[in-house]
Amino acid sequence: MEAAGSAALIWCPFPDADSARNVAGTLLDERLIACANILGGIESLFVWNGARASGAETGVLCKTTTECLPAAIARLGLLHPYDTPAIVGWHCDAALPATMAWLTASCAVPIQSGSGAD
Repeated sequence: MEAAGSAALIWCPFPDADSARNVAGTLLDERLIACANILGGIESLFVWNGARASGAETGVLCKTTTECLPAAIARLGLLHPYDTPAIVGWHCDAALPATMAWLTASCAVPIQSGSGAD
C-alpha cells in the first residue's frame, strides 16, 4: 500500500535549458511540482529506432508528492517538446519532515472533471 503524503521525483531530459525552464515553470504554476532542478548539459547515449545515437541534453529532476506524481508525469508528457520523451517517476523512501511539509504545501492534486455535473 502506498503511503499517503510521501515524496516523489521525476527525471526527464530536454533538448535545451530554455524548453526545460518553460515546461518546469508551467508545472510549478499548475502546482504539480514544488521544484525543478535544471541540470547543466548532459550527454545522452541511447538506442532510438534500432540505431545507437547520442546527443546533448539538459536534465531536469522535479520534486513532487506521490499524490501529484501521475498528473505531473501526464502533463509533462503533453508539454514536452519531444514526440516521445523519456519521463520516469518514482516514490521516495524517505524525506525530511520539513521537506515533506514544503512539498505538501506546494503541490495540489488536480480536481478530476467528469462527474457528470459539467
